[in-house]
Amino acid sequence: MLGMCRGRRKFVAASLALIFIPALTWLYLSSANFTVKPLPLSPLDPQSSVLIGAAAEHQDLALRLRDVEEHNHALRREISLPPRVPTHSSHHSNSRQGNQLHTHSTEEGTGDSEAKKGAASGNSSDCVPQPVVNKCETIHIAIVCAGYNASRDVVTLVKSVLFHRRNPLHFHFITDSIARKILADLFHTWMVPAVHVNFYDADELKSEVSWIPNKHYSGIYGLMKLVLTKTLPSDLQKVIVLDTDITFATDIAELWVVFHKFKGQQVLGLVENQSDWYLGNLWKNHRPWPALGRGFNTGVILLLLDRLRKLKWEQMWRLTAERELMSMLSTSLADQDIFNAVIKQNPFLVHQLPCFWNVQLSDHTRSEKCYKDVSDLKVIHWNSPKKLRVKNKHVEFFRNLYLTFLEYDGNLLRRELFGCPSETDHNSENLQKTLSELDEDDPCYEFRRERFTVHRTHVYFLHYEYEPALDNTDVTLVAQLSMDRKSVVQLDMGNTKKALVVPAFETLRYRLSFPKSKAELLSQLDMGTLFTFRYHVWTKGHAPTDFAKWRTATTPYRVQWEADFEPYVMVRRESPEYDRRFVGFGWNKVAHIMELDAQEYEFVVLPNAYMIHMPHAPSFDITKFRSNKQYRACLKTLKEEFQQNMSRRYGFAALKYMTVDNNS
Repeated sequence: MLGMCRGRRKFVAASLALIFIPALTWLYLSSANFTVKPLPLSPLDPQSSVLIGAAAEHQDLALRLRDVEEHNHALRREISLPPRVPTHSSHHSNSRQGNQLHTHSTEEGTGDSEAKKGAASGNSSDCVPQPVVNKCETIHIAIVCAGYNASRDVVTLVKSVLFHRRNPLHFHFITDSIARKILADLFHTWMVPAVHVNFYDADELKSEVSWIPNKHYSGIYGLMKLVLTKTLPSDLQKVIVLDTDITFATDIAELWVVFHKFKGQQVLGLVENQSDWYLGNLWKNHRPWPALGRGFNTGVILLLLDRLRKLKWEQMWRLTAERELMSMLSTSLADQDIFNAVIKQNPFLVHQLPCFWNVQLSDHTRSEKCYKDVSDLKVIHWNSPKKLRVKNKHVEFFRNLYLTFLEYDGNLLRRELFGCPSETDHNSENLQKTLSELDEDDPCYEFRRERFTVHRTHVYFLHYEYEPALDNTDVTLVAQLSMDRKSVVQLDMGNTKKALVVPAFETLRYRLSFPKSKAELLSQLDMGTLFTFRYHVWTKGHAPTDFAKWRTATTPYRVQWEADFEPYVMVRRESPEYDRRFVGFGWNKVAHIMELDAQEYEFVVLPNAYMIHMPHAPSFDITKFRSNKQYRACLKTLKEEFQQNMSRRYGFAALKYMTVDNNS
């Protein structure tokens, strides 16, 4: 808008300049007349030809000035006329529908230029300041999210929103029990300031939409945006509704401010659909639901909830759906079909958003026509099950943007919003108090701080099916290994203190045909393809496993704890946790095994189980351990503190741990 106003100022300045040119020129010519000599009577006078030429030149200039004056007069007449309403190119199937859409739409949907958008929004004649979002105003976002996959996708969306945001955010998640557990843990461990989260039970809403047959892959959850006016708090006036496959490339406050542009009875902010789906020409006998022209995409919606409730939105969409289902039989695009059918009958409800607020990427869209430069885009919508494999000439840019947020370190999103009060829960306050009590001058400060750090947690990252075992012998795997339950039952793990040792091996090859049996593993061991774990550099760590005995063992056998023993074990859930002071490299497993021994756990080696460590680049922490003297000194200090804690906790039985070589 600012650029457009500057453009108008330049136009007015240029017009005024043109108007003043004749007057200034007339003054110049008038002053020149006082110095012009009388014309000679004789044409043979040597100055005669010069003066005649000068007179001709003056006459030519006067003619040109008259032309300029006439042109300026026309410009003044043009400026005095009221501004013209821009015409829109129509994609609609008939002119009546097109007129309806453009009469009630106040923003240009093609996103060609700021001036064009300003004209289409009805502000072409005024250079008024655009509305802004208050610095600490909370922006409300609603998302329907169910299942493992959707929960994983929504994390990328949330990170992209948090990355750009400068306002407090309030997320409203409509979820099933799976997604609720995942997202509740996620936001609890993220601890992002000025972010609130509410969950709404999708199971309670199923009866509201289950009567609608739906062919879309999103299933019943793809219809739940229709009932947000009933689901969300009654005092919530407006909300931005997003699909899970959205990536933001700008501050969401820019979208929130668009609510100020709604006029009359407009209650829905939507971007025009960028595919030909609703035009019905994708394939022979394609029959879509009714829509206004190209229809609208519901991946991004601005909902004025208070106005929708007054318009009795619930009855409106239900009546429309019931009527259309008599002939259409089912929806193909879930809630989008019903939204469009309602808008077809009531076009005054929609406020058309510029297409850069929902650039739709799928094989049948024309998203490339909605922008000139990818840097101008605001929201990317991966509205295709194929996600990153869609056809688009800028797909590499979109893919990199998506991957950037997919892999973005969430710790960097924990920044405070300066100038806005931040409400923190009790746990966060206690954590901050504990951290503030640590001595930052302590050379081992980073180690001590890490002990109290809450790490971001995404539970159930991959889909799984779980049915509790009736005999209470369930096993949770926390390493890349496979475990037969022919051990858990036999060794009575539920009622005894046992730590099942899984013999560990390693290979120096990056490609390995993983042995499918113990016999095959022993063969590779004899051939030198495999080695016992850390045989070359740290034999003490796994020596007590007694690999020589394991070669011929057919039943589990017991081994004794020794200094620096750090096997991979399977234990009961109630076993001691890892001591969190040992982060990075060194002594985390050693300390854990030591405490298991102190609590009188038996170490039992499994005769037919094994795991193989694959080669990888050295970690950052082991590099620090090897090169940083202070790192090693801090680790030694932590070991001594741990041993003293063990002595206080377990008394005389812990004396043997005090003699452990601290140079290990």
